[in-house]
Formats: sequence, C-alpha cells, structure tokens
Amino acid sequence: MMARMLSQLPLPLLPDGAAEIAPGVGLLAGEGGGLVIVHGLATFAWDAGDEAGRRLAAVQLVRVRAASQGQVAEAFGVDPVTIWRWDQALAAEGVAGLVPSRRGPKGASKLTPELAARITALDAAGATLREIAAATGVSTFTVRNALGRVPAGRRPPASAEGNGGLVTGNDDAVRDPVPVLPDPVPRDGERALARWGLLGEGAAPVFTPGARYPLAGLLLALPALEGTGLLAAAREVYGRLKDGFYGLGATLLTVVFLALAGEPRAEGATRVPPAALGRVLGLDRAPEVKTIRRKLGELAAAGKASELIMALARRHAAARPDALGFLHVDGHARVYYGTRTVQKTHVARLKFPAPATMETWVTDQDGDPVFMVIAEPSDSLAAELRRLLPALRQVVGEGRRVTVCFDRGGWSPALFADITAAGFDVLTWRKGQAPDVPADAFTAITCTDDRGGQHAYDLADTTVELGISEGPRKGQAVELRQVTRLVPARAGGTRQIHVLTSRDDLAAGEVCWRMASRWREENYFRYARTRFALDALDSYAAAPDDPDRMVPNPARKTAAARIRAAEAAAQAAETARDAALLELRSPAPGQAAYLSNQVINALAAPVEAAWRELDEAGQAAAAVPARVPLGTLSPDMVRLEAETKQITHAIRMAAYNAETALARALDGHYARAGDEAYALIREALTTSGDICPGNGQLLIRLDPLTAPRRTKALAALCDQLTAVGACYPGTDLVLRYEVKSRPNPA
Repeated sequence: MMARMLSQLPLPLLPDGAAEIAPGVGLLAGEGGGLVIVHGLATFAWDAGDEAGRRLAAVQLVRVRAASQGQVAEAFGVDPVTIWRWDQALAAEGVAGLVPSRRGPKGASKLTPELAARITALDAAGATLREIAAATGVSTFTVRNALGRVPAGRRPPASAEGNGGLVTGNDDAVRDPVPVLPDPVPRDGERALARWGLLGEGAAPVFTPGARYPLAGLLLALPALEGTGLLAAAREVYGRLKDGFYGLGATLLTVVFLALAGEPRAEGATRVPPAALGRVLGLDRAPEVKTIRRKLGELAAAGKASELIMALARRHAAARPDALGFLHVDGHARVYYGTRTVQKTHVARLKFPAPATMETWVTDQDGDPVFMVIAEPSDSLAAELRRLLPALRQVVGEGRRVTVCFDRGGWSPALFADITAAGFDVLTWRKGQAPDVPADAFTAITCTDDRGGQHAYDLADTTVELGISEGPRKGQAVELRQVTRLVPARAGGTRQIHVLTSRDDLAAGEVCWRMASRWREENYFRYARTRFALDALDSYAAAPDDPDRMVPNPARKTAAARIRAAEAAAQAAETARDAALLELRSPAPGQAAYLSNQVINALAAPVEAAWRELDEAGQAAAAVPARVPLGTLSPDMVRLEAETKQITHAIRMAAYNAETALARALDGHYARAGDEAYALIREALTTSGDICPGNGQLLIRLDPLTAPRRTKALAALCDQLTAVGACYPGTDLVLRYEVKSRPNPA
C-alpha cells in the first residue's frame, strides 16, 4: 500500500513549520516529539524521549524510498553512515536494536577508595605512572585521575551525531559547521546535455561544503602539479577532447589522483569509490574504467604523445634549470608477459633475454624524470644517445653546455666525439680492458656531494686518447680525462675502475660521486615500477612490425659456433699427432720404432681434415650476412602500441614529480625527512578532510595524521602550499590548506 502511495504524484501539503526532507515529505519536530508527513499524510510519529521511534521513522523513510539516505540524514541531524547503521541494527535485532545504549563505562568504576589509596602510596614511593598502572591493573589515565592530575574541563569532543551531523573542527578559530559527507551538487542536467553533445567539452567543477571527505588530501598535490605544467602542456598539445561530461582537465586529474592514491592503472578506478574521487574533482562522481580508457584512446588517436612529453620536458627545464647541469640517460626494458610475438632483448634485472619494449629515459641530476622515448628495437644505448642529441638540445636550450652521464652500454669513442661536437660533455665508465695506472699516482681525497654526503676516494687523474675504428670518424681519436679509482677486489687486494669525462673543470672527487649519482635514475625506475606502474601494459593493442627492418641474423651464432668447434677439433688433432710422433721418436728401451712417410701421412691426415673443416667453417661464416630483414625470420612479429603508454608515462611522470616536490618541501620541518618523506606524503595524500568553498577560495582542512610529529610537518607543508596561491584547475578558487588540531585527550 505504501509503495503504491509513494508512486503517486507528490501533494505539496506540509503543515506550517515543517521542514522539507524531499518533495512531498516533511518533518515537524518540537518539544513534544516529532511527526513525518508523506504526501499530505501523517505517516510516522514519536514522543519526546522516544529515540527508538525517531530512528525507526528515519530508517522507514529510506526503506520506502520516500527520501534518499542523504536527505534523511540531513533532516534528522546525523550523517548518512548513522542512518545505515540504524538500518543494519533494525534488520539484525528489530526495534530493540534501535534503543540507544548507555554511553561510557558499562560496569562499576574500578577506582575504589582502597585502590585510590594504593595508587597514592605508590606515587609517594616514587613510582612512575606506567609502573603504578601495571601494578594496579588500570590505565594511566585512571592513575592520573586518582592523583587529581586531570583538569576538570578536559572532556572528549562531541561526536558528529551529537552535533546534528555537523563538524566544526578543533581549530582555535571559530568555524562555521559543515555537514558530514553531503550529497554532491546534482549534475543530471549536464549529463543529459553531454549525452546529446550539447554541454561542450566538460562539466565545470562545483564543490559542496562538507566534512570528512575521504580523499581530500589529494588536493595537496595541485600546487606541485601546476609546477610540472601537465595541464597547460596537454592543453597546448591536444587543445580539447570531444564534447562530453568529462573534459581534458578532469580526465588528466583523474589519472593523476589515481596514481597518487596508489592505483596508477585505469583498472585501479574499480578500487577507488567514484563518489569519493568525484568530490575532489568537483563532480558528482569520477569517470570509471571504461570512460578513462576511452578518453586515453582519444588522446592516443591524435598521435601527439611525444609532443606532450617534450612540452613537459621544456617546462621542467624552465622550472628547475639548476637540476639540468647533469642529465642521466639509460635504457629501460619494459617486459611483456603476454602471448604475442615480441622481439626479445636482454633484461638486466632478470639477467636473461625476454620479450620487451625498450625505452630510453632522461632524468636530471636529482633523478627526476625529464622525458623518455620509445627506443628502436635492436638499437644499442650508444645509437639511442646519438639519436637523442637534438632532443636534448631542444630541452636545455642553445648554447648551454650540459654533461650527459650514462653507463657502459653507451661506450663508443665515436659517440663521445659526436657528443662533444654537439656542445655537450661526457661522463661515463670506461669499458673493456685498460692498463692500470701506477700505484704512486693515487692520492687520498675527501669530498662532499650535493646532498651533504661525505666520500673518501683513492684517485688518480690522467688523460687518455681513444681511437675511433668505425663510422664517419674512422681513423680519428678523441682525448678524454680519465679519473681512476682504487677499490677493493672481490678476491682480495685492489682493482682499478676508470671514469672518463670531457670536463676539466670538475674536481676528481666530484667526477666520481657524479658518476655514482647515476643510480638515482635506477632508484626512480625501482620506485616507479612499485608505485607508478612503470611496466604496466596500459593498452592491449599491437601493430605488425616492419618486415623490412634489418635485425641481427641468428645464423651468425650458428656459424660462429661451427668455427669454435672446428678450432677445438683442429687443436685436439694436432695434440694427438704430436703425442704420437713423440712416442715414435722416443721408444721404450728394447723396442724398435720406424718412422716412414706412410706413418707420418697417417698421423697428419686427421689434422689436415680438421684444418679443412675450419677453413670451410670460416668461409661459410663470411658468407652469412650480419643482418637480415625481419620478415624472413619472424613474419608474425608485432610491436606493442606505444602511444597510450607514452601518454600514461607523461601523466605519471608529472604525478611523481609533484609527489617529489611535496617530499622535498618537508626538509627542515620533519626530522626523518631523509627516510620517511615519501611515506608521509603518501599518507597525507590519502587522508580525509573538509572542503569548504567560499569568498573566492577553496579551503582544504585536513584531519590530523597518525603521529603528532607528522601532523606538525603536514601543517608546515600546508603553509608553504597556501603561500603559492595556486587555483583549482578550471576555476578561480584560490587553494588554502589547513590542518585540524588534535582533540584534547580525555
């Protein structure tokens, strides 16, 4: 009957003084109790003091769908979670489950006069609070209470339910109360317009004042994200997306927020409540997996991912020019575990070849990513470095001399000459066998790196000349500075390792620790694999590989193996012949030995056959081409789609750089920033808080963290972020950050 009644058109009949809960539904409350009117009929009523009846009315309103949970919670002065708990209690225990339980201790007080006297005696004997609590079996608060050390005015704060579902915070300043988890602004009309292509690019952010938003901490990243230039670069490169509810800015912010919340892949949206993420986006709900993939696919279809990455790199260079004095370049193998045929490459961390896509990354001297490119299959790091020189010049600007630091994979004297000719400097390890430097050339050196670390080295500073044996510079030579370091050998003693550079102005100690700082890039790879899905397969698309691409010929390995086997057989045949001749020429006493041409020819026959086999193997190997077209070896070889991956790389690079900027801002405000800065930032980004728009500002008031020292550091960070004066993307709301003070202990 009730369901049929509620399906009728609502009657606008509400008594005077009744508060509207929903269309046709009102609440009339007074000193004598309360009354709920539904479509003109008095439906639920309760007397004063009948809390169980009041709660039953609230639950029944939601159950018969007369109003939403949020509307009922707002009218009854509680939060939606409380309505849900009442509903669960009614379902489990009936109306009896709605009867309020007694607050506070349920039994008699443990603090009897005898116990109080004993506590006083132990305190007089000099025992600490913890020792007294352990001896008497009570808490330290009870001990302090018995000793009269608890101020009378210190009471636990009122709960949200007791405050009518409103939260004012614990700040010293008086705050206007805001509702807990209010419903977002309805966007049904805008979604309808977007469905018909009438909304434009996207819905504008609109924030509802509210408390305890679960992911409010993500808004801490916005000033640092603005510093990376991600949104501006994307707008510059892509312009806009197709008309729809979620525009370019909302899509990028969604992916960034997911990454900072620990879910960097699109599939991670299934583990983050869309409504919770939507609140920090200023929308009713965030886009989900299918929408995120469709938006990323639309960006990938434009084919401008490399332009986006270079635009980010230019902004990085403009924002942090001092960090570009040394650029670390290294290759990264993104392993593929699927069923398609993908070219194999050596994966250093796995120590064996595996199907993978090679990428070349460039980071600054602090290890922060600047840009990346998809490497050509089968190309060495040296070839990639040569290909990257124009892009490096574009990023750092004309006329600036930057040092390019890379590992032994880029060893090539011809490359060194090309790098210096392009106006860059070189810093790398020496590869292969090299003559040792005399022992008397070493000097003990102590130096300090750019992070304050102390280093002690035994170094020798010399100069070497390397000949070029390939390419257009064949026959030329390149002269470099060589700094040799004396280090312990694994088998005991010492060994020498050599660093080559074209920089003559650096101290020998700085050359060594700058070369060792290349591991900062490896640290980024490791962190990004763990936290930012560096190796994730963000797109399942693939395209056929170029069948005319020249690849190393595997037949060369077979030919080389045949040569090695022939060489071994020839050596064995010669050894056997020499042993037989020695035995014939030195017979045992009493035995006769005869050497004739027939005997010698018989002994030499296997040797001659082995040498013929070796000659044939060498001729056959010389006839095998070093490279052959890919189509002749593996016509079904594919390349994984790279455009989407480069876009997600760009977004996650910006997210990582924003997180790193926040972590560095803790220096001087957190004693353990060197070890725990990133952990603190991850906690702060996922903490809850209040969002209060108004007066041209967007106030984010965060809840305290797990430890007072962390809360204090977060407060200092909030002051720095507020001073930036950044605006929420797509609005004129200036971001302000605060941290709630901890409630006084009871």
